[in-house]
Amino acid sequence: MPSHRESLALSDVLRRVTARLAEAGVPDPGVDAELLAAFVLGGARGSVQAAAVRGDQIAPADAGRLDELAERRATREPLQHITGVAPFRHLELRVGPGVFVPRPETEMVAQLAIDALRAAASAEPIGVDLGTGSGAIALAMATEVPHARVYAAENSVDAFVWAKENFAAARADNARLAFIDLERAFPDLDGTVSVVASNPPYVPDAAIPRDPEVRFFDPPQALYGGADGLDVVRVVSRVGLRLAHPGGTIVIEHGEWQGEQIRDLLTADGWRAAATHPDLTLRDRATTAVRP
Repeated sequence: MPSHRESLALSDVLRRVTARLAEAGVPDPGVDAELLAAFVLGGARGSVQAAAVRGDQIAPADAGRLDELAERRATREPLQHITGVAPFRHLELRVGPGVFVPRPETEMVAQLAIDALRAAASAEPIGVDLGTGSGAIALAMATEVPHARVYAAENSVDAFVWAKENFAAARADNARLAFIDLERAFPDLDGTVSVVASNPPYVPDAAIPRDPEVRFFDPPQALYGGADGLDVVRVVSRVGLRLAHPGGTIVIEHGEWQGEQIRDLLTADGWRAAATHPDLTLRDRATTAVRP
């Protein structure tokens, strides 16, 4: 680390931080180094890149702070926990311990829900997000389909605190958040919902997530879904059937090998036209179906 009197080029500090993160096995060390620097310097990643190319210096205090945050990231603490925010589509969500950090693949799940909501034959379609976590899918639906009414249910106290903060920040007047058990969610909406969306826990209890960020920092109740990983998916399917009107759509995120199981589960429950959709990396990550 530099001394308190030493001034360093930002590019040199970024190289050092990148090397430290690479040594710790962080997947995209250069990207995370730039994002941490942007957080410390109060700007965007692009401004950090430009400053490094110009040969700008970094103040000793800022360099020291960046090194401290890099050491936290080197323990595989999620970048989003360190900065306190997670980008999701056009949103910037507050996240931290106790809530699942939204992932890029969930943006595709939100898109499926948004497309179905926009296609609904109603002047004011209703969307529901079961197990909203940080509020990612619900707030994406509410802000990108402003003529819709969106309801979000969460049953974890820790996650609900983060969701409440994100709902307040989004100022989406068409979105409502409820702390409620998923089985009993929104009985007043029975038979009226155009889209039921969920990113439920779907990791089998005996499976060990590969990434330390997930294994050690995401809340277990947001990860594990019983022996086959589908316990909460079964709940979502049943509740979705109660909520959805004929022609309504269900959208469920899942693991890349679970598509067939979930299609079979939904079909057995009475849903029709079950179809599994790949994400941008061509991995099957979401299944949709329609209520007859």
